[in-house]
This record gives sequence, C-alpha cells and structure tokens, in this order.
Amino acid sequence: MSNYRRARVPGATYFFTVNLRDRRSDLLVREIDLLRATVRATRARHPFHIDAWVVLPEHMHCIWTLPAGDRDFALRWKIIKAAFSRRLPGRSTPNAAQAARGERGLWQRRYWEHLIRDDLDYQRHLDYLHHNPVKHRHVARVADWPWSSFHRAVREGIYAPDWAGDDRGGEPKAWGERVEADW
Repeated sequence: MSNYRRARVPGATYFFTVNLRDRRSDLLVREIDLLRATVRATRARHPFHIDAWVVLPEHMHCIWTLPAGDRDFALRWKIIKAAFSRRLPGRSTPNAAQAARGERGLWQRRYWEHLIRDDLDYQRHLDYLHHNPVKHRHVARVADWPWSSFHRAVREGIYAPDWAGDDRGGEPKAWGERVEADW
C-alpha cells in the first residue's frame, strides 16, 4: 500500500482535483444541484471558504481556504463524496475492494491536493481552474461554462468578462501547467 503524504497546514489554502471513477460520465453536471446541496451541508458543519470552484462532467477543481487552526480537508472530502453518493437515485457498481469498504464505486479513491505556496501559485491555480472547461473543449470561451466560480470572479472584478479570449479553432492553451522549455 502506498504511503501518501499530504501537506496539512492549519488555516491554509489548497487546490484540489477530484474525479469520478468513470471518466466518461456527465454525472457531476447532471446532478449539479445535489452536489451544491452536499457542499452547502458540509460547509454548515465543517466550515471552509470556497475561493474558486469549477465542475466539469466527470471531475472538478477547487481552491479552499480552511479556518485558522483547522487542517482537516480530508474529512470534508470524505463527507462530500459519501453524502453525494448516498443521495444519488441510481446505483453504481463497486469493485470487490470498494464493496468491502462500504463504498459505492462512484469516485476515484484518491484526489489531488496541492498546498498553495504564495500569491503567484494561487493565481496560476485560479487561472488553471477557470480555464479548464476550455482546455477540455467543453466550451470555446471561459465565460460560456455555467458551473464555474469564474462568473463570481468577474462580478468581484478579479477577471474581465472576456478573460482568456476565444479559443475557437485554436490549439488548447496550457493555463497554469508546466511547459518544458524548447531549448
């Protein structure tokens, strides 16, 4: 068994990527109201600030800031994933190991977490998160994706409404991703 080490800093800001097991699914956008209700209920019992969030059909990215003295993002994800799964009307088929743990087999077991280090790191992850629907070719413009905190960020003056332009017909950009030097 792998021994994953997670950075757990009280009151810190984290970037997350959480995936469904079935990467061809559209469940997260189809059940967006259930996902939102689950997150609201979790925040009511275990507060955290949502800096940014984008929900795509089969995965989501978000940036959270935990309360001072609190570092337990894992509990929050456990509650969100379990509550969402329990409230779904349909049934998924867990594999034997998932069934033994009482899991429904809906989510990938692990998730990606990154401790935000500084303002530049925060901005890069914020840009990456908001540009993700364009990267995956769900829309041509960031503003066209409805399940994104981008719209809140525009209202708050963080982004211009036409931020990142229009990618119709062009190659996807590498927003926030490392690109190897060509030399």
